[in-house]
Amino acid sequence: MRSTLRYLFLAISVVALAAFGSGPTIAATVVDPHTDVVSSISPSAGQQVGIAAPVTIRFAAPVLDRVRAERSVEVTSTTSLPGTLSWADDSQLSWTPTGFLPANAPINVQVGGTRTEFRTNAGVTADADMSAHTFTVSIGGVVNRQIPASMGKPGRETPTGTFPVMEKFRSIIFDSRTIGIPLSSAEGYYLTGEYAERLTWGGVFVHSAPWSVDDQGNANVSHGCINLPPDDAAWYYENVGIGDPVTVHW
Repeated sequence: MRSTLRYLFLAISVVALAAFGSGPTIAATVVDPHTDVVSSISPSAGQQVGIAAPVTIRFAAPVLDRVRAERSVEVTSTTSLPGTLSWADDSQLSWTPTGFLPANAPINVQVGGTRTEFRTNAGVTADADMSAHTFTVSIGGVVNRQIPASMGKPGRETPTGTFPVMEKFRSIIFDSRTIGIPLSSAEGYYLTGEYAERLTWGGVFVHSAPWSVDDQGNANVSHGCINLPPDDAAWYYENVGIGDPVTVHW
């Protein structure tokens, strides 16, 4: 409030001086003290991502007026794109598309006076059917490969919904302690996984699983991840991009 009053007082004082001839006329520009400074937007300028990629906006300081900040966000392609907004904390705002972004298209993001543009790929989508034990991959809307898969076993079911690929790892350590299972447990594990794509921060991945090949296509035996045969997992790793969607259902 004090900051706003100080700017208002300055503007009135300048006008008064000019009106009464008490000094030289001064041209003053009053800067809005409430502008939220954007420190970064991802995807970054020129980056190519999948058609379910969210937009993450990081502000340089905590945002005091979230409604105003949200109103400053506009995401467009040839037309305005619908989406939902959510806050991770006072400085990070995410925009998630309603449905999918248009494939092979430029996506423009404007947050106040800050603008950037990234592009989408052809659209690599995956359908994980926990009842049929299949993982079906389509590229550009055309089914390219149906892969036998194994998902989460009873009590450790793979969560349902649509999840954009968050990260990719050629190899990664899987440690059961990260999902609350001690190594001393009969369910515990500590092993190296290959060709892995993260779907959730809670530890759900699509990955190669040579140890469950006999169950893939027949039964759900994992701790929540989507297990694929090694050769198919390698193929998916090479073709999928960050932001490509995986839809899990029964």
